[in-house]
Amino acid sequence: MPVTTADKRTTFKKMHESGCFIIPNPFDVGSALALQHLGFKALASTSAGFAWTIGKPDNDVTVDDVCNHLTAVCAAVDIPVNADYEDGFAVEPEKVAVNVARAVKTGVAGLSIEDFTGDAANPLFEHKLAVERIKAARKAIGDSGVLLTGRCEAILRGVKDLKLVIERLQAYADAGADVLYAPGIGTSEEIAAVVKAVAPKPVNLLIGGASDLSLQKVAELGVRRISVGGTLARMAWTGVMKAAKEMAEKGTFTEFANGYPGGELNKMFK
Repeated sequence: MPVTTADKRTTFKKMHESGCFIIPNPFDVGSALALQHLGFKALASTSAGFAWTIGKPDNDVTVDDVCNHLTAVCAAVDIPVNADYEDGFAVEPEKVAVNVARAVKTGVAGLSIEDFTGDAANPLFEHKLAVERIKAARKAIGDSGVLLTGRCEAILRGVKDLKLVIERLQAYADAGADVLYAPGIGTSEEIAAVVKAVAPKPVNLLIGGASDLSLQKVAELGVRRISVGGTLARMAWTGVMKAAKEMAEKGTFTEFANGYPGGELNKMFK
């Protein structure tokens, strides 16, 4: 029996009720299918990873680019997909709402809205505007069953103020966010403080590099889900660039010995 969008959304909501899970970030249809094949129960898109597949830097894709990508990924897999929907591709709350309504139609089971302005000198939307943007996204989602993640970019963008982050996450929760997310927090103390501050709402943790954290340790801190952002995409590009640079600079092909077997890939996609 085919898995419907409604099924995926119901499943995704239940996954946030207890425990802790990894929600890895594919960057195209093939990587999404591979992660599903490996047994992951849900996926999350990555703005950076996807942008690189179409030759653009992160935060330089259009809402059309992203919605087409999300539609393709959601149609390809039988598990829920959460969308990295950046800033909603708009500033004004009413325009964010229009774009969120478009995302809901792609088949996603969840989406995040962040408060990054795109301006490194003034990285965060003013508090009141940021909250209104979350409220607008919540209204646009309506009764579709899509989970809304409120995302505070402060620490990731150089604003090292955990008090500010917590105040924003609490405000986003009050505005209708189902899940809270502050990329950049990494110590056990920071993680535990955020989890406690927004409880009982679930928290997403980003692990974007080598870390001594594990699924078990993060679960013990009360986190509900772990995402990895553009890290899997960077790992894929690592292999491509190492082999390509060797060919370009040395005219040799030794890196090919580290390639994943083509036969195994064919079996996985069969």
